[in-house]
Amino acid sequence: MSPDVDLTVPLPGRHALREWLLSLDSRLFEVAAERKWPAAQPVLPRLSRSANHGVLWFATAAAVAASRTPRARRAAARGIASLSLASLAINTIGKRSVRRHRPALDPVPLGRQLKRQPITTSFPSGHAASAAAFATGVALESPAWGAVVAPIALSVAASRVYTGVHFPSDVVAGAALGACAAFAVRGMVPTRGQFVPPARGRAEVPALEDGDGLVMVVNSASGSADRADALTDFLPGAEVVACQPADIHAELEKAATRARVLGVCGGDGTVNAAAAVALRHDLPLAVLPGGTLNHFAYDLGVEGPRDLSKAIRQGDAVRVDVGRFRSGATRGIFLNTLSLGVYPELVRERERWAPRIGGWPAGVLAALWVLRADRHPLEAELNGRTRPLWMLFAGNGTYHRKGVASGRRVDLADGRLDIRIVHGGRRPALRLLSAALAGPFMRSPAHAAAQVHRLRLSGLAPGTLLAFDGEVTDVEGELTLEEQPEALTVYRPLTDSLITRQSTS
Repeated sequence: MSPDVDLTVPLPGRHALREWLLSLDSRLFEVAAERKWPAAQPVLPRLSRSANHGVLWFATAAAVAASRTPRARRAAARGIASLSLASLAINTIGKRSVRRHRPALDPVPLGRQLKRQPITTSFPSGHAASAAAFATGVALESPAWGAVVAPIALSVAASRVYTGVHFPSDVVAGAALGACAAFAVRGMVPTRGQFVPPARGRAEVPALEDGDGLVMVVNSASGSADRADALTDFLPGAEVVACQPADIHAELEKAATRARVLGVCGGDGTVNAAAAVALRHDLPLAVLPGGTLNHFAYDLGVEGPRDLSKAIRQGDAVRVDVGRFRSGATRGIFLNTLSLGVYPELVRERERWAPRIGGWPAGVLAALWVLRADRHPLEAELNGRTRPLWMLFAGNGTYHRKGVASGRRVDLADGRLDIRIVHGGRRPALRLLSAALAGPFMRSPAHAAAQVHRLRLSGLAPGTLLAFDGEVTDVEGELTLEEQPEALTVYRPLTDSLITRQSTS
């Protein structure tokens, strides 16, 4: 094992470049110590101490997340994840690899020195790494919040030289490592901006400058009434109708008779009901996310009232595919996913227990119940052959995955059903986990995947559960899935780059 490197110990032989760099580093430190920094003395030492153990950044993340926008929450989470990776790398590799002594405090005025001097090695700066990692992580997810956090991060990094605990090169190296950690996190869990939508023809829809003609039906049980109220701040002419879940379908039908644009605020199940009404009445749909997951709205690029109101005012909309299913007299649509097998059973069990013990405990209990060892897989006839299946997943559009993140759609109008099948057999939990890990691949011993326009299953037993967009129903006998290309028109904010590509395509 090679010994650690100590930058303060001269190495044998001539190392002119190394000596010149160390001399320059020391001189820059002395210049910073001698320089008078107006108004810095009451601020930078306190700021430096507040960043100990990441306290400043955890508090900043809490403040960013408190804005209650999805992008801000993701930015805060990404910042903390980046900081954690940077701290792990610095403490396990960085400071153990280069054992550099701290600078001498003689040239640093006493009023600027920290009361408690750090005892770890100097290179690289952990504070600078954490600051850069957090700020870069936040900026990768939300440039606006990144611009807010960046001055704080720069001040923390500068404070380490100002208080005399680091050489400038320590800070530069730490900041570089921190930024690399943030990009490494993005490689594992991509930002939403990395999923660039393809160029598609824009749909012709009315541009409602003040929202007059928009009727927004709100599922009041989803706790999203404040988002609908915020939308009226941007579109004062819009009509908002709040109702309980039992009245959603009736209110949507009433709204469709007087609306130029049908709006909906709620979770994916509520959005599914609104889409069905919009299709029947040939109306464009405006979706405001108001549920827990909001897959469809987020894949459209609508994260809140500001995004939706901008699209409505400018008349920006696209046509998207709709998945349809039918089994005997049971018919319906799905905008996100449809599934058979263990997942619908898990959803039903979770809904059964959630009112008594809460959502997360109910989900764990449902998973344990559904994945018990003595159960039997679903059996269905596919392509003339009866197959045991633990789960069949059908996505409305192809789901892509980068890194370890769950799949997302980049194209809501590719005309395909994304079919994933987990084969039946022993140990369902292990097979489902293996299929999830092998998600990017078309085939594995546990699962198979294909993109098709139409799929037919037969031989389903009576009472077979089917889940679609968070709703559960019963099917039996034959089940047909079909993709209906570009059937639904939805408002969607269009970026400048997307508009440019559309105009040239």
